[in-house]
Amino acid sequence: MELKDTYRTIESSFKSEVYKDKASKFIGYAFPVSDEDEVRTCLDDLKAEHHKARHWCYAWRIGEGQIRFRANDDGEPSNSAGQPILGQLVSFDVTNILIVVVRYFGGTKLGVGGLISAYKTSAKLTLEVSEIVEKTIDICYQLLFEYEHLDKVMRIIKEKKLNIVNQKMEMDCEFQISVRKKESEVTKLAFENLRCLTIKKVE
Repeated sequence: MELKDTYRTIESSFKSEVYKDKASKFIGYAFPVSDEDEVRTCLDDLKAEHHKARHWCYAWRIGEGQIRFRANDDGEPSNSAGQPILGQLVSFDVTNILIVVVRYFGGTKLGVGGLISAYKTSAKLTLEVSEIVEKTIDICYQLLFEYEHLDKVMRIIKEKKLNIVNQKMEMDCEFQISVRKKESEVTKLAFENLRCLTIKKVE
């Protein structure tokens, strides 16, 4: 079984068309996020922008290999808002994304079934207008070696078309390289076989 080393995400924010049901208005937003601090910032900004709305329900998935997630109903009946939004994130197989659905209450209750449908539809519309991109899961390594071995190190870097993230070249050199996850073990072995450097994974 081939190791999966790609994931789907977005690189910028997107907003859906307004979805209406019995005078209630639902507006979906998608944000690229990498941690919970960014989630809080996005929510605070939306609440300031839509301060007259009744609910700001959301769900997020964060991580590439190990994915963490959360769903929040923000005062709607339990599992009627956050879970349907999360379900669409799973369905579209995306991560590092926050979806917020802002609801302006129209005066008529929709019932749990109606709410589930509305929040699911709004999240789906938001993801459909979002530009989803595929990215690779990369492993970073630190290489420590003496300057006299630079040519040997660069030969492997060029052969394997590796990306140098950072470099410091003095008498002792320090490189930080990134490698696609599925090629990481073979690459690590190639450097270890040089026996003139120290290689360690950057967490």
